[in-house]
Formats: sequence, C-alpha cells, structure tokens
Amino acid sequence: MPKYIMWGSYCEDVLEKRTPYRQAHLDGLAKQKESGVLMTIGPTKDVTKVFAIYEAESENVVRQLVENDPYWQHQIWTEYEIKEWIQAL
Repeated sequence: MPKYIMWGSYCEDVLEKRTPYRQAHLDGLAKQKESGVLMTIGPTKDVTKVFAIYEAESENVVRQLVENDPYWQHQIWTEYEIKEWIQAL
C-alpha cells in the first residue's frame, strides 16, 4: 500500500487556540493509528509545522483524514500538502 507524508502549518498562538479541540484531535489520531492508516504524526519542536506519515490506498483518503480533523476544521492547521513517499530504508 502506498505511503504518504503530510506537512502542514499551525496557526499563531497554537498552544492556546488548540485547547478546545485537542482531545477530539488526539482521539481521532488514536483511531487512525489503531486502524493502521496513521504511522506517525507530530509537531516540530517550535510548534510551527506538523509532519505525518500515512499508509493509505490513495492520497484522497489522506486528504479526507486531514480535512476531517478538528485541527483543520477549526483552523489550527492553516495549510497542508501531501506527497506520496517512497521509503528507501
């Protein structure tokens, strides 16, 4: 199955603004991880970018996951891009 990386950006004052949506966001990620579609996700240390690796049938599946996330729906993530990834090692 293809793998995809997602790079995204966080809004200003993310640590404050994410609070009302954080638990729903984490619960959704846990379900994705359990199902095997999400391999890993996390912010950069300065909390300006988010990085994720997915294993999914298509880029469209990944886009749906990102766009259904509370962080996207409430503008905590302000932009993202997805690229198919070839794992060399």
